[in-house]
Amino acid sequence: MGSPDPHGRQLDGLGGGLSSLSKVCIISPASDLSQAQGAQVDFTFAQVGIKSTDIDYSGNCGNLSSAVGPFAIDAGLVKLSEEELKASKRTATVRIFNTNTQKIIDSTFPICVSPDGSVEAEASGDFTADGVAGSASRIQLDFINPAGAKTGKLLPTGNLIDIFDGVRATCIDVGNPMIFVPASDLPVVGKISPDQISSTPGLLERLEKIRSQAAIKMGMAKTVDEVPASIPKINIISTPDEKGVDITVRTISVGQPHKALPITAGLSLAVATKLDGSVVRPFVSNTNKAAGDPVVIGHPGGTLAVGAEIKDEDSKVVERATVYRSARRLMDGLVYWK
Repeated sequence: MGSPDPHGRQLDGLGGGLSSLSKVCIISPASDLSQAQGAQVDFTFAQVGIKSTDIDYSGNCGNLSSAVGPFAIDAGLVKLSEEELKASKRTATVRIFNTNTQKIIDSTFPICVSPDGSVEAEASGDFTADGVAGSASRIQLDFINPAGAKTGKLLPTGNLIDIFDGVRATCIDVGNPMIFVPASDLPVVGKISPDQISSTPGLLERLEKIRSQAAIKMGMAKTVDEVPASIPKINIISTPDEKGVDITVRTISVGQPHKALPITAGLSLAVATKLDGSVVRPFVSNTNKAAGDPVVIGHPGGTLAVGAEIKDEDSKVVERATVYRSARRLMDGLVYWK
């Protein structure tokens, strides 16, 4: 990947100098353990350090999860049934076991079948995602029972609201552990840009201090030095001023302001909007949405709609969370390292 690079550019490798461009997915046939849950492939995510040699396996990446199902089909790791191949609407559902979180993800997407019977994921389509150029086929990701992905609990601290460094926070674990803090508590404007976050004196340092304190209370580390680099992620929330958007968020990922929104941050935020008493709930612009309606989240790159099914608020059982993304194979080849 080109790490470690003290200049933070990863020019001597495949990385792009940003946390979102320094990642690796490792895909293999499902183990006996994951096959017992119906999984067809195992997926391990690695967050690669940029200026360091650190490789963090502590959490999952929702965006890269979208590439796993199509890759599994294209690489021949998953064989489709005759029924799936002959169906008029040709789609495949690949059940994925994420080893980082020990959770199941169902990936559903269109396929194309050649006259010789070979199968590959369909790349072309009319689905668009904010922050991604062009259009592609749509991939539906269903995160099954995603709560407690890393900590074993929806609310890892046991509280709907905690206070860290004088700032209110809701700590929640859906897909990955997350921390949500109000922009007004910091205080900064809700629509602060990633560049403004980086340039505001002391802001990133304070957010990291809050993140470290929260991680310890969430049971993810005993000391600040033991806190993983990639999780929990800390997010700044505010009430949106755009019509049709339910809540606005700015995410910090591995010490850098994210240019868009990590999928797992979207999963956690969508669930948090439905929890009365959370720090998130008062900032939601529309709290009267129907149960099946997605939560529309505003981020620096546009919006993301996330569906979240909670069995009932008292038990706080999250049955599934759903997002739509796109992904396609760009190349095959060998990577040379030294």
